[in-house]
This record gives sequence, C-alpha cells and structure tokens, in this order.
Amino acid sequence: MTARIHSAAPLVGTVTLGVVLMLVGDFLFALNDAMGKWLVASFSVGQVLFIRSLGAFLILGPLLLRQGKVDLFRPERPGLQILRAVFATADTGLFYAAVVNMPLADVMTFYMAGPIYVAAISHVFLGEKVGWRRWLAIIVGFVGVVVALQPSSASLSLSSLFAFFGSLTFAMSLVLARVLRKTSDATLVGWQTLAALLAGAAFSVTTWVTPSALDLGALLLLGIVSCSAHMLITRALKLAPASTLAPLQYTLLLWAAVFGFMFFGNLPTPQVLLGAVIIIVAGLFLFHRQKVVDDGVPPKTVPRTLH
Repeated sequence: MTARIHSAAPLVGTVTLGVVLMLVGDFLFALNDAMGKWLVASFSVGQVLFIRSLGAFLILGPLLLRQGKVDLFRPERPGLQILRAVFATADTGLFYAAVVNMPLADVMTFYMAGPIYVAAISHVFLGEKVGWRRWLAIIVGFVGVVVALQPSSASLSLSSLFAFFGSLTFAMSLVLARVLRKTSDATLVGWQTLAALLAGAAFSVTTWVTPSALDLGALLLLGIVSCSAHMLITRALKLAPASTLAPLQYTLLLWAAVFGFMFFGNLPTPQVLLGAVIIIVAGLFLFHRQKVVDDGVPPKTVPRTLH
C-alpha cells in the first residue's frame, strides 16, 4: 500500500507540472496574439510573418541543429509536409489579417472551433469512426460558428471571413499533423516557420516599412514568444494526458477577452459570446466522447499553433 502511494506521487506531480506548463503556454499564445494585433496596425501581414519567423528561428535553430539534418531535410512524406506548411502559413496569415479589424476574442472564437472541424475532416479523409453523439456535437459546434459569424448582409465582414477560413486551414494543419505524427515536433514547426518566412518575404516586397529598433525587437519577440509557447505545450503533452490538457485551451478565449479590453478597448459582442459558449460546450463533449471511445485523446488533437 505504501509502495503504491509513493509510486503514484511522482505521477500526480508530473500531471500537475503538465497542467501548469499548458496554462503558461496558452497565456503566451494569447499574449502573442495581442502583440500580433498591435503590430499589424503598423506593418503589413507579410512583413509581420517574415520578421516573426526570423525570431522563431532563434528558438528553433538550436533544436534543429541538435536533431540533425536527416530529420529536417528527409522527413516522412515530404509532399504532405509541404501541404501542411502551406495550410499552417495560411492559418497564421489569415489570423493576422482578421485581427486588424476584429477583437481578439472574436477571432479566437472561430479558431476554438478547430477541433470540431478536425473531427469532421478526420472522418471524411482519414476514415476515423465518428459516432452519432460526436456528429451531433459537430453539428452543434457548426451552429455556434454560424451564430458567431453573424451571416447577415449587414454584419458579415471580410475580417470575419478571414477568421472563418483561417480556422479551417488551422484544422487542416492539425489533421495533417496527425497523419505526420512520426515527424519530430521541431521538424514540423521548422518547415511551417520556413514556409511563413518565404511567404512573408514575398508578400512584404511592395509593402515594406523600415521598422524602428523598438518595432524590430517587438517583431522578433513575437516569434520568440509564439515558439516558446509551442514548446511549453509540447512539453506539457509529454507530462500529462491530452484529455486532461485539452479543455485548458479554452483559457485562450479568456485571455483574448482580457488582452483585447486592456490594450484595445474591445469587448466581444453578445452574439459572439453566445457562439463561443456553444462552440466550447460542443468541443468539450467531443473531447469527452473521444476519451470514452478511444480511451484517450491523441496528442495531435490539442490545438498547437504559432499565431
């Protein structure tokens, strides 16, 4: 009995550490999103992508060098690696395009529907079994998205469409990450960061604004913060079950609302809040059913992005 208690204690401590790292990682992602919204007010999306990617490589560089060239330049299924990098770049670019004119919490509401899209896409393209309960949750989640989107001719905006399509590309990048689960995390992020660097360089040619030393530091810090957040969440997933950590992602919505109000004076509209509640309830039910059916949520289902 005593031996069992002693053997369980480190496990409890490890799970607790995983939860803490997940919460800190989500906080850093929300902070990164707020920084991005502030920076795209002065610089084009392409320029933000370009310099932010340079900052991310300050963290990724040592990790990529340590794992060797083979994993980076000869990854599994390179065609899918490129496709995932394209989706991840589109996801980030559309996110920044959306937050130019939309409150952070509004944009994040759309992205919180990512796991709902993943469940539907995985059934269609990966042949994963989805029972009637999860299909019901998927439909409810879509209803939440429609509520948040406010699809009337008077309220539907280009920014909300950016957020919607950005959340779809985000979901596609998650699905492809599940297909490429044997690829190291550093390689996955390295490819998508390189793609963002190249896309940013191409789109910023005609819109380049020479940043001040302070702005350059902030742009580089954007990449450092986002990459650090990603690494923290990756580490958290190795310490605690994904089914425990997945619901914590919704703290992103809380931080987005807090930062949006503190720094930009924005508050989500009642309709967006209602849509967010519907999406969260549907998402939590999906996580619950996946745990019941599959006895655990695959790590790649937990959203991890480099917004």
